[in-house]
Order: sequence, then structure tokens, then C-alpha cells
Amino acid sequence: MRKNIVAGNWKMNTTLAEGVKLAKDVNEALKGFTPNCDVVIAVPFTHLASVNAVIDSSKLGLGAENCADHVKGAYTGEVSAAMVASTGATYVILGHSERRQYYGETSEILKTKVALALENNLTPIFCIGEVLEERENGSYLEVVKKQIEDALFEMSAADFSKLILAYEPVWAIGTGKTATDDQAEEMHAFIRKVIADKYGAEVAENTSILYGGSCKPSNAPQLFAKPNVDGGLIGGASLDAESFMGIVKAF
Repeated sequence: MRKNIVAGNWKMNTTLAEGVKLAKDVNEALKGFTPNCDVVIAVPFTHLASVNAVIDSSKLGLGAENCADHVKGAYTGEVSAAMVASTGATYVILGHSERRQYYGETSEILKTKVALALENNLTPIFCIGEVLEERENGSYLEVVKKQIEDALFEMSAADFSKLILAYEPVWAIGTGKTATDDQAEEMHAFIRKVIADKYGAEVAENTSILYGGSCKPSNAPQLFAKPNVDGGLIGGASLDAESFMGIVKAF
């Protein structure tokens, strides 16, 4: 059975001290409370080891926001999947629209990153989604299908089954706009069909598909009530423990 998951993506926010405090606050909020979902925080590289030291990994998963597409070597400033794993992190966000848009990440690059993440026992949270023009011209379903096919469909069913997918309508990230719960459900159901057509119904049914795009405590209950929405990849609202927990409690 697929899992419900709420994952925070801190992006380029918080100093180390601020990040450790935020992680402690989320960890504290989970004490004595059993959520109906897995809870994950994806934090800046600089924070990983320090955050790992202050959280209960049985309650709160830890992830990185990216990893390199090389094993090791002369790649100044890059952080490999093995380095991420060595901090105690067990998740990594890959293919986020900001990585695609600002840093030119292609499906070929992401194919390599996913493989390296899996080799290092990291669970990829793989992001897909369309920009506003693609939503408005009606090509959004085909755009997302191509993103999945180009980066992921050379994988075996066994490896694909280790992924978490996150649908993020790019036009709703940080804009305050949110896909309606019906728009989210339409896309999530479509993604599940694309997976089923390639890998079969069982793999599709067991794949967690998260919604990412201005998800807040106020709209999370309606989004999470949809049968194909298995949780959220949370940006801004994950930077406040109370707000983040409000989304966790939406399940």
C-alpha cells in the first residue's frame, strides 16, 4: 500500500542555528502524536548532519534538496549522493522546477541523479509539473507525461517502485495560487495511469504522488481528501513548525 507523506522543502532558507531550531520544533511537535502520514524535512546541505543529530528518525525523515550527477571528483561545490547519505539523510528531492529552470537540469541529468540516489539507498522525491503557458494552452498532461517518460521509464519496475513522485504546478509555486483540488486530482490520476500503462496497475497503485504548489493548512484537507493525492511537498509553509504541523494534521 502506498504511503501518505508530508515533506517540507526548506529551499535556500534558514541559517544553521535557525534550521536546527526549526527541526527541533517539528521533532518536538511529533512527540506523543502519531500522524496518519510519514513526515519528512528536506534541508540545505549545510544543515543535514546537525539536523540529523537532533531529530528522532523513527518519527521524522531527513532529506536533501538535491544531489550531484557524479559519483565524486573535481566538481567544486557539488554534493554527491554518497555524501548526502553519509549525513544520515534517507531522502533527496530531485527534478524540482527551480533546479530545472535556474540550473538547466535536463531529463538526462536527472536520470543519472536518480540512479545515484538509489545506489546510495536514498529515496528520491521526483518532481514533475507544467508552467502557466502549458496549463493555459492545454498541453499540461502531455508535458508531465514526457517528463516522467524521459527521466524515469528506463528504470526497472523494482527501482521505479522506490520513488516518490511530486506533482508541482510551476505556476502555483510561491505565487499564492493553488491548483484546485479537482485540478490536482485530475493530474494525479493521470500520472497514476501513465505509470500503470508502463509498469502495471500494482506498481501504479503503490506509488505515492504528492502535491506541491502553495499547499497550506487551509487547503490541505481538501487536497488530501482526493483519492489520488497522497500528501504534499511543502515549501513556504514548512518554514514554520506550527504551519507545517497543521498540514501534517490534515490527514
